[in-house]
Amino acid sequence: MAPPSRSVPRPGRALAALGVIVLIMLISITGSDTFSPGKWHKDFRVGLGLDLASGTQVTLMAQGKGTPSQADMNTAISIMEARVNGTGNSGAQVQQQGNNQITISVPNQDPQQVINLVSTTAQLRIRQALLEQPYTGTSASSSASPSPSSSASPKASSSASPTTKASPSSTSTAKTSAKIVKDAASATPSASASASATPKASSSAKASASPTPTPSATSSASTTYFGNKASVNASVFKLFEKATCKPGSNSTTVDNSWKNTIKYTPTQWDDPNAQIVSCDPSGNKYVLGNAVVLGSQVSSANAGLNSSSQWVVDLTLGGKAQSAFGTLTTKQYNTYYSGCNTSGNEDDCVLNSTGIVLDGNVVSVEQTIAAITAGNVEISGSFTQSYATYLANVLKYGALPLTFKVLSSTSISPQLARSSLDAGLIAALIGFVLVVGYCFLYYRGLGIVSVSSLLIAALLAFLSVALLTKYQNFGLELSGIAGLIVAVGITADSFVVFFERLRDEVRDGKSLRPAVESGWKRARRTILVSDTVSFLAALVLYELAIGEVRGFAYTLGLTTIIDVVVVFLFTKPMVTLLAGTKFFGGGHRWSGLSPDRLGARTPWRSSIRRQPAGRASRIGNSGSSTSRES
Repeated sequence: MAPPSRSVPRPGRALAALGVIVLIMLISITGSDTFSPGKWHKDFRVGLGLDLASGTQVTLMAQGKGTPSQADMNTAISIMEARVNGTGNSGAQVQQQGNNQITISVPNQDPQQVINLVSTTAQLRIRQALLEQPYTGTSASSSASPSPSSSASPKASSSASPTTKASPSSTSTAKTSAKIVKDAASATPSASASASATPKASSSAKASASPTPTPSATSSASTTYFGNKASVNASVFKLFEKATCKPGSNSTTVDNSWKNTIKYTPTQWDDPNAQIVSCDPSGNKYVLGNAVVLGSQVSSANAGLNSSSQWVVDLTLGGKAQSAFGTLTTKQYNTYYSGCNTSGNEDDCVLNSTGIVLDGNVVSVEQTIAAITAGNVEISGSFTQSYATYLANVLKYGALPLTFKVLSSTSISPQLARSSLDAGLIAALIGFVLVVGYCFLYYRGLGIVSVSSLLIAALLAFLSVALLTKYQNFGLELSGIAGLIVAVGITADSFVVFFERLRDEVRDGKSLRPAVESGWKRARRTILVSDTVSFLAALVLYELAIGEVRGFAYTLGLTTIIDVVVVFLFTKPMVTLLAGTKFFGGGHRWSGLSPDRLGARTPWRSSIRRQPAGRASRIGNSGSSTSRES
């Protein structure tokens, strides 16, 4: 009968796996500076919370008639919390003040970023573009001088012949195909196109028999609009003429000052059942039709790179929105696409466009190059990664039930003095020294493994915090530091369980190598059960708690996972390797595994002593002689 097979311990593999984990974390943090340690100081940055670093505090007040309901306030608070923490654990706090005010505190953010993030109501609308007036950077007014010979007509006729014809694909999403806008100085249409089509346009001015004013060089082409005026309500067209748009501070920010140039209520800005006037980040002005898709009808929103390596936001529509958007894009493709693509007709190009509107502001205007019936829509517009993530985050976590007004926004300094942080670090150092001293006093040589395990756990914790800071906007608060300090006890508890099981095996008379494996089998389950309970407690605390307590729970759960990694990939493999050395395997008195010091029972010892054979014969012989003498 063949003997049962036993798994051969391979400590080298476990240590190599630990080394790979550390290397991957280093590469993820340092990137191209991985092999340039002199530059690591730029990458190893730990984000700090409001109690340890500066940040922003914004106070918002709900607007509307009467006092808002508590249900709406709770919903707004939960959405704001999801937004500020949507890209990671930033340590932000969202608290209600009174009946209609909310205070948001976010570390390491400037006031405007926080205001944009939490005050955006996130009412997404998808509308057809009806009129467009390109921004040219000059005033809308013109100075005219009479000319008896000729004049330029208000709108130049143009013809265009595309050098390359777009090939529509059924899988295409709404993306810009070609847009023709007026040139500011010459009033000559100029083509602005993506890779799908490159129209060439030429225009000729019509002569007038009677003298008419000729626009001078200061005249702006912004007085010319494209689209279908007949489909625009008269009152909306008046607002369109009065509004003055200008570019925002960057390609993804809308300058809202244009709303002050016309009498426009917040409801009119974004009424889904009416036409609206709005501007895009580039300063272009639009009249947009009734909303075809509402934000509540969006199933999902995710930021990512498209096939052209540009950051976009992908929306998935469901239900009625998918059907309505399919109907709109089918009409645009069948009715207006050919005119825009082949003849360069500016009016068709506008009517072929769809505006993505967020809270009444145009995020981007896309031209339809195929009927989109599957419900997948792409929002683009020269987005950066941060803005695409922000926009997807705002849309993903829903719309605020209330409209808020910013009461105050202030940059705040650390709430706790530097001495508090120093006191916490000194307490951690004292605790670490006490644990190390006890390990060497009680476990002697095994204390080397204990201290090494603690140092490896500290390294992994530091790398984890640095990774979270870089990719998840993590903010380490004083409560989080407390969670890291508690981790010292969790890690120490794990190797104490293992060492005690190992010493029990040695006491039973086993040699060190078999004792390591049998002791590990007994300790492994206890360690896993203990860490599981600790992790579940941290998880429940994180879900139910608020504020700084969540920071403590988060770091506690993180370090519990690190403890499992250290014990399995470092502590046990190191003990296995040391068991093969003369110092530990031979049971040296300073190794911590000396059989004599532990009171081990040797195999030849027994509770019943045997008498020497020679003594027994002598007794027998004596008895025999005595009997003979008797």
